[in-house]
Amino acid sequence: MGDPESVARGICLRALTGAPKTRQQLAELLKKRGVPEDAATTVLDRFTEVGLIDDAAFARAWVSSRQSGRGLARRALSQELRAKGVDPEVAAEAVEAVDDEDERAAARKLVERRAGSMSRLDRATATRRLMGMLARKGYNGGLAAAVVREVLDSLTPGVDG
Repeated sequence: MGDPESVARGICLRALTGAPKTRQQLAELLKKRGVPEDAATTVLDRFTEVGLIDDAAFARAWVSSRQSGRGLARRALSQELRAKGVDPEVAAEAVEAVDDEDERAAARKLVERRAGSMSRLDRATATRRLMGMLARKGYNGGLAAAVVREVLDSLTPGVDG
């Protein structure tokens, strides 16, 4: 295997070339590649020290990208960050950047984009499907119901469902 620390450095540098990674993701990769734990820890500590691994920066970038690109709610963003090994406090701090208005606007955008293709459906079916989509993206029921109602009302004025 050669010098385990050199191997670990190479693996980490190649992994970080494609996209940022959390410390846990890199640790799992090194373990999978058979790098001894002490060598992995040494390299990960050094990469963290020089700023090549920064879970807080990763979390902020992840939240910004996933919230604007995929329209994910804070709850879903927190779950994704935890799954990637980001410390819960660091994840919570990153997710705080998304406020109630951001979340509501993202939900509305998702529903508006999807509602047009549901014009043939009755209101109850469209509502159920749109609510399900928002639930899968981490939105709470109250916000989802309000946004779906607003969008459907704007598409079919004067019709009560």
